[in-house]
Amino acid sequence: DVPAWLKSLRLHKYAALFSQMTYEEMMALTECQLEAQNVTKGARHKIVISIQKLKERQNLLKSLEGDILEGGNLRVPLQELHQMILTPIKAYSSQSSSTEEHGREVDSHHGHPSSLLGSDRDGPGSDCKDSAAAAGMQQHHLPGCEGESGGAPLPEGDLPGQFTRVMGK
Repeated sequence: DVPAWLKSLRLHKYAALFSQMTYEEMMALTECQLEAQNVTKGARHKIVISIQKLKERQNLLKSLEGDILEGGNLRVPLQELHQMILTPIKAYSSQSSSTEEHGREVDSHHGHPSSLLGSDRDGPGSDCKDSAAAAGMQQHHLPGCEGESGGAPLPEGDLPGQFTRVMGK
């Protein structure tokens, strides 16, 4: 939910700028690109720093998992997970590299290009399971989560899987 993320950063006036970008385009934004879009200097800096934090989420999750396994206080990891779930997270797909080569992904369920803002079709009455399936989300079976640091290694970039693993711990 990019608009909610931008609002949490007090940058919601730039939601229209992000609405036409893919996740990959957003993650690759530079201050120069933002300047070309007439984004103010302070906002450019804040956006670039926030995107850098998004790129560091995988390492943060690994660190949180270690902290939990060491038997530390759960309050801080839960707060971090709560903040992370409010950020844009792309559904992981093992074929994501091939779809990136073809540009914007097409929502196979509805045949529309996917954008960062989604669409109005997933209103309050929509079935969450259908929405998850349409987004290409995968369920991860995590054998032996109790007290083990490993389980099956997750592929790099599988942020939803890593998030779920930490929640499981």
